[in-house]
Amino acid sequence: QVQLVESGGGLVEPGESLRLSCTDAVGTIFRGNSMAWYRQVPGKERELVARITRSGYIDYADYVQGRFTISRDNAKNTVYLQMNNLKPEDTAVYYCYGAYTGSWGQGIQVTVSA
Repeated sequence: QVQLVESGGGLVEPGESLRLSCTDAVGTIFRGNSMAWYRQVPGKERELVARITRSGYIDYADYVQGRFTISRDNAKNTVYLQMNNLKPEDTAVYYCYGAYTGSWGQGIQVTVSA
């Protein structure tokens, strides 16, 4: 059973925005623990996009710095990834990750194409 549920993906044109959401249906993974977003394209390893710790420390991959914003709503057990100025090279399956249990969401497709 997948406990981390992602939503918000889809097909957009270059320069547009999307906001991904990841909700911990039970709350045990999210609550007070580090969360992250990763992405993967076929034939390549899954790579870190952004992460946010329990204390609010945030870091980003260089290629999304200034375009993507990670945030969390502790009351909703949800972590977000706001993606602005999307580029074709951002096309990937995006995964939510909960560090407490090493759990992954099911993944959600983001496609950026003109």
